[in-house]
Amino acid sequence: MSDFHEAWSLTRGRFDAAVSGLGHDQLGWRMHPGTLTIGEMAAHVAGVEVSFATQLQGEEPTGLAARVKQAATDGVVNDKPFPFSTEELTPELVAEILDLGRAEIGPLIQEPTPEVRARQIVSALGPVIDGTGAFARLAYHAGYHQGQVHMITTAPGFPA
Repeated sequence: MSDFHEAWSLTRGRFDAAVSGLGHDQLGWRMHPGTLTIGEMAAHVAGVEVSFATQLQGEEPTGLAARVKQAATDGVVNDKPFPFSTEELTPELVAEILDLGRAEIGPLIQEPTPEVRARQIVSALGPVIDGTGAFARLAYHAGYHQGQVHMITTAPGFPA
């Protein structure tokens, strides 16, 4: 098991638990204009996982994985539209997207080869990093967003 797997598993598990059981209206509730909804945040978390995993493997995702990868950056760190509408981010699709991200990065972060650790990729925030840098970012990324989920779900006006 890698040095980053335990931290990623912990933060990702807490994020998943925070999102699990939320209804469609809760996943789509926007606390402030210009911020992510919880559903969009879930797609973004998985998007970074898909982006890093496919780059580390030298692959290009297709189908749903390609759209999920776009959620790493589009509408989050750039001015492009977010790749999913709030209407389509149902609890079922959010769960599928989170499963996809976990399936893509899980095996790589659990047992990374020296080649994967050394491979150069582009981070969602722009800098070129290696695989070890990608795993370090993933170890806290979902935890960062889990804190945001808590802030949203405890905000006045959040749908009960």
